[in-house]
Amino acid sequence: MTPRTELDSYLGTLLEVGKFRDYGPNGLQVEGKPEVQRLVSGVTASRAFIEAAIAQKADAVLVHHGLFWKGHDGRLTGWLKARVELLMAHGINLFAYHLPLDGHAQFGNNAQFGARLGFVPDGRFGDQDLGFVGRPAQALGAAALSALLSDRLGRTPVMVEGAAGSAIRRVAWCTGGAQGYFEAAIAAGAEAFITGEISEPQAHLARETGVAFFACGHHASERYGAPALAAHLAAKFGLDHQFIEIDNPA
Repeated sequence: MTPRTELDSYLGTLLEVGKFRDYGPNGLQVEGKPEVQRLVSGVTASRAFIEAAIAQKADAVLVHHGLFWKGHDGRLTGWLKARVELLMAHGINLFAYHLPLDGHAQFGNNAQFGARLGFVPDGRFGDQDLGFVGRPAQALGAAALSALLSDRLGRTPVMVEGAAGSAIRRVAWCTGGAQGYFEAAIAAGAEAFITGEISEPQAHLARETGVAFFACGHHASERYGAPALAAHLAAKFGLDHQFIEIDNPA
C-alpha cells in the first residue's frame, strides 16, 4: 500500500506539473482512499472507464483526460455528477495529467507514440515544446508511412500526401488534437506531420507546402502515455496495475 499523498507528490515532481499552462487541473482531481494498492490506467475518465475500474476494485485511476476543464462552470450535475458520484462511492482516487503527460520525455504520449513507431527523436517544437521531431527508422514514402501507422495503431489514418512520391526522412509528431501545430512542424523542417486530428486548413497547407499530414485519431494516438506511466508507478511502489481500453472512434 502506498499513501495517496506520496503518489500525488511523486507524480507532480516527475511530470513537472508546475511548468505547464494547461486547460484544467493536473494531479489529484477526486480524492478517494488514503492508501493505494490497485491502480488502473486509461485514456479518459469516462463513465464506462470508471465502471470498469470499479469492477477491478481499483483504489486509484490514472488518466490523460480528467473531469475538469477550463470554462467548466463548476456544477456537479448530469453526466459529471454521475462520474464523480461513482468515484466517491467506491473511494477511488482520480489522478489526471493532460499536457504534462503529453510532454514527458520518457513516459509521455509523444515519447511513447514515437517509440511505438520506431522514430528517433532529436528535437522538440511547438507551444511549450510539446511536439517531437526526429527520424523514422528508414526513409519511406507517404503510403509506406500510412501503412506503418495503420499496422502499429490498428487504424488507417487520414492522409494528405503533400509532395507525392517524395521520401520522408524527417518526421514531426504531436498526439491528440494538435493539428494547429502543423505550421510549427513545417518550420522545424518536417517532411511529414503526424497527429490525432485534422481540420479544414491543414489539407490545403499540406498540398501547398508539400509536407504530408497524417491524422491517426485523437484517442488512438494517446493510448500509450498513461499505461507507461502507471506501469512505472507499479514497479516503483509495488502496486498492482491494469490498463483498461475503452474504444473511441474519435
